[in-house]
Parts: sequence; C-alpha cells; structure tokens
Amino acid sequence: MDPFSDAGMSLRPLEGGWSGETFLAEAGGERSVVRIYSRPSDRGDAAHEVDAALLRLVRGLVPVPRVLEVRRADAASGAPALLVTEHLPGTRGDLLLATLDEDGLRRAGAATGRIAATLAGMPQLRAGSFVDGDLTVRPFEADGLPAWVEDAQARLRGWSAAELTGLRRVAEDAQALLDTVERVSLAHSDLNSKNLLLDPVSLRVTGVLDWEYAHAGHPFTDLGNLLRLDRHPAYVEAVLGAWTERHETPPDRALDLARSADLVALLHLAVRAGENPVATAADRQLRAVATTGDVHAVP
Repeated sequence: MDPFSDAGMSLRPLEGGWSGETFLAEAGGERSVVRIYSRPSDRGDAAHEVDAALLRLVRGLVPVPRVLEVRRADAASGAPALLVTEHLPGTRGDLLLATLDEDGLRRAGAATGRIAATLAGMPQLRAGSFVDGDLTVRPFEADGLPAWVEDAQARLRGWSAAELTGLRRVAEDAQALLDTVERVSLAHSDLNSKNLLLDPVSLRVTGVLDWEYAHAGHPFTDLGNLLRLDRHPAYVEAVLGAWTERHETPPDRALDLARSADLVALLHLAVRAGENPVATAADRQLRAVATTGDVHAVP
C-alpha cells in the first residue's frame, strides 16, 4: 500500500526534518507530520515503534506530539514503515534564539533547561539502546568514554598522534567525573535548539522533536547537548539555573558534567566529518578539546 495515496492529501518536506524523511501532510484543512523509515537504523525494523513508544512515554511531562498512526513496513509492496503525529505550533529554537535580546535568551534558556531537567529525572534501570516498542534496553557495546574513544579513533580522519593522545586523556578524566553520578535516565540525545519548538511570544517550549537517538544513558547528556553550540552567557546561566532548581547540582559542576557527557555525541559526529556541516563542526570542536585538555574548549 502506498502510504501517500490518500486522495486530497498534500505532502511536502518539513524544513529541518530528519534526513529528508519527515513531511508535513495536509488533508481537509488538518495538518500532521509523517515520518517514513526507509533508511537503515540502529533500532532495525522497530525504529518506528520505538519512536512512537517514546512519545507516549513522555507525553504530559514534556511537550511532544500525539501519535496518530503507526504503520509497519509492507514487504509485499515495498512501502516503508511510517509514524504519523500531530503537527505542533511554534518556531524552531535555532531560528528564534538568534533574534532574542538578553531577557529573551534568559526566558528561553529557563524553558529549555526545564525540559532537560525533566528528562534527566526519568529513571532507567540500565544504560543502553531501545530496541523495540516495549523500550527494551540493549546494553551498549562500549563501556565508558575511554572505550568509545578506543573504538572510534581509527575513524577520526586526519587526527595526529598528539591529538589522539590528548583525546584519550580527556576521556579518562571526563569518565572519572561522570562516574560520580551513579544513576541512569532517559536521554533524548539530540536535545538542541533545532529540535525544540518555542512560542515566539511567551518563549515556552511547545514541542520536543526528533527522538531517533533517544536512549537510556547519563543524566547530563541532554544538558550537554543543549549547551554545545548555544553559549551566550545569559542563555547558559538560565539553562543551568533551571537545571539546578530541579536537581540541586551547583551550576559550575553541572556544566563540567554536561560538557563531559557531551563528548560521546561529539565523538559519534566527528567520525563523520566531511559528510555534513554538523559533523565537521563537531570534529573541529573535539579537536579543540583534545588539544587543550579542556572540555569547555571551542575552536
């Protein structure tokens, strides 16, 4: 069955949508979002079921769209699996933050910080990937940052021996800090401004999008992602303020933990440097961290 064959329905790629597989659908004056699953995923054939289960899990705690339909792939016709959700209002955070003054950045930072704090308060029993619609967790193959570095270093293109040595040292120090936090939580793992919708007037978060990298992991993962690129002092201070209200971690320590937790994501991106601007930027940032030995370093 062709999932786009309904009469009277129009589809167009959703700006900022994941890998060209997300579409805005309009039919009868109603809007929805259609995500197709035609590309390979670490979640295998269950990727659409995992995404739907995550949206249902967090709905009511953070703003996510209602799941309208989940459809399995049809091997006979070749139709891919798909997930249909409601269309949420709001402006993408990466577009909005650039227009805000300091007061606006503080308000937006407080709103996004509360989202990260809420997700970090959702406990999981063990770290790993979600592999099915029941959100069964499969443990990660690599255990800790040093192991991630060991696994990925051969794929870091053009890195010098000195840079790799520096990265290994940073990974060891960062892991020692991360190990002081013993619990595991839900991690969106791509919680940055481009995946957040905000009301342009109130600056409240109206949508948390794109859950394809979500997993059970370190509670500071999302805070690190949120603060990776958006580093205006007023915004950072407000994000950390909202976090510490919920988790009572001193701001400086929370930022150290966040930057350390974000090294895993930077590493995963850096091995794909040259494929897209985000991966190339991550490679530059990770090199700066490795060269200086400082998890807060920027290129």
